[in-house]
Amino acid sequence: MARPHAAALVEDAYTRRKAALLGRRGWATRIVPLTGYGSASRLRVFGRVIMTRGRPEDEPDAPTYEARLRAGELETRGWRAFMATPATDEPVTVRVNDRLVTTHTDRGGYVDLTVRGHGLGPGWHRVFLSSPRADPIDVPVLVVGSQVTHGIISDIDDTVLSTSLPRPMIAAWNTFMRSEGARRPVPGMATLYRELLDEHPEAPVIYLSTGAWNTAPTLTRFLERNGYPPGPMLLTDWGPTNTGWFRSGQEHKRAQLHRLARELPNVRWLLVGDDGQHDPKLYTEFASKRPDRVRGLAIRQLSAGEQVLSHTIPVAYDDLAPAPTESLDVPVVRAPDGYGLLDQVRGIWSQDVPARTLAERASATVGPVEPVDDGPPGLDER
Repeated sequence: MARPHAAALVEDAYTRRKAALLGRRGWATRIVPLTGYGSASRLRVFGRVIMTRGRPEDEPDAPTYEARLRAGELETRGWRAFMATPATDEPVTVRVNDRLVTTHTDRGGYVDLTVRGHGLGPGWHRVFLSSPRADPIDVPVLVVGSQVTHGIISDIDDTVLSTSLPRPMIAAWNTFMRSEGARRPVPGMATLYRELLDEHPEAPVIYLSTGAWNTAPTLTRFLERNGYPPGPMLLTDWGPTNTGWFRSGQEHKRAQLHRLARELPNVRWLLVGDDGQHDPKLYTEFASKRPDRVRGLAIRQLSAGEQVLSHTIPVAYDDLAPAPTESLDVPVVRAPDGYGLLDQVRGIWSQDVPARTLAERASATVGPVEPVDDGPPGLDER
């Protein structure tokens, strides 16, 4: 294995010393709940363990998941979420029914564990995470049935939430200072998702973003408050990595798209994003390689003002270097908000072309689909 990047070594040394100091001062740990997902054969469980002063006085002895999510958010709100001290290499036990699987947190305090043979049926369930220095907690997981053929993969920034990313100063203000109650949803997007789920209530909604895991509690509460359907989030770790100062957001999205295609092979996804960053390019690339996994692309068009705030010029990246969507064997629709996308997406959503037929048709135009290396499956896979 290559030597970790110098920035990662410095951060790890700082984290170890800070965690040791807090431990000597009597701090314990808290498990932050993160929503997982899975299929009939495997379950992907997420969580994070951070250092904490102890249980808040107003927290009940047996709080609900929502109460613990709020408690974790109060402790790590705004800029504090990025300053929280992770508990690295902390043992964590995941209990699914009567099965116990033990793993350890990574250098950011995160758990990304794949549990095989979990025995859970389709729908929402609770699994339990415990750690020696933390109170046990139940976290939600969504099991997607093998008969489910519809699903939504949605970007977050400027697709469901107006963030004006990635302009540094505005991004910092939105992320570090503002609460989720002060942030604006994109008009009509919650309505779009709810209308689609009314037709196929079993369809999973996966929120895929280059945003940091640190913001997951805030984003969860934002989505709930603004009427978005619940669903797992696939975010990234914040800060230095073993290969550089920051990880590649595009590579993160690319890897997660292919992993979802592999783990939920019967689902054909509606890919929803915006034209302020690289969603058209990434979605087009994915649809070209995995046409049998894509139902269509829905791109929210940012206004000229939003484009300026996003990357300083009043036109979309897709206008400068257009993604070759015309060569795709799946439909692509565009509109400035969810209301405009809804009428166009209804036909795509209700269409039920067998995946095998679509794959054969695409293979005739783009050739055989090459296997894609989407990286390691997670922290531990059993």
